[in-house]
Amino acid sequence: MIEYPHYNKAIIVAGDGDYHCLIEYLEKNKKLLYVIVPNAFSYSSLLKEFRRHFVYINNLKNKLEAKPKTKKRGSNLRTKP
Repeated sequence: MIEYPHYNKAIIVAGDGDYHCLIEYLEKNKKLLYVIVPNAFSYSSLLKEFRRHFVYINNLKNKLEAKPKTKKRGSNLRTKP
């Protein structure tokens, strides 16, 4: 909260109710962007009122995983005559 005046929106990563008052305060002051919930199947019922701000880490798995590198194809490939 020390940096409160220096940012526009906050992203909170939490699934337990200890952050309820912080999330409530940020939402009330229009500074809450997302609440990233680590487990979509297990989070505090105190946070349910903020569901419209939820992003579940489970849903981000594909975006966050390293993808295998593919060979680049280009004009430097030699073809047989």
